[in-house]
Amino acid sequence: MNSILDFYYMGGPLFMMPMTLVALTGLGFAVLSGIKLLQKSAYEKVQKLYLPVVLFCGSLVFVLGLFGQILGLYGAFFAIEQVGEVSQALLAGGLKVSSITTLYGFFCFLILGILWFALRQWRFKATLA
Repeated sequence: MNSILDFYYMGGPLFMMPMTLVALTGLGFAVLSGIKLLQKSAYEKVQKLYLPVVLFCGSLVFVLGLFGQILGLYGAFFAIEQVGEVSQALLAGGLKVSSITTLYGFFCFLILGILWFALRQWRFKATLA
């Protein structure tokens, strides 16, 4: 069974590293938003500046994952065109590897989206009290 790091390396550094940096940026802004919300003095600043960055980072990671998969599929189809005939197992393996960036992007988007929603609800409930 493959470890998470094996999947990370199979995804390739060209997309996995920038996706990780964008996801960590979004996570950092989510933590900063939580800290600002605990201070109870910066609701408007969090709403207008920090929370949109969290959602944007999540969306950007997801789009980068899709872009990585499309480029991987293009490269695989180009190689198949050059070789001519390829076994089904080799094709399935290539499709599996090309999906790693999309799965990683979707996972990061899911985490950042949940954080965005939770922070948005926290802000909303705090302003009603």
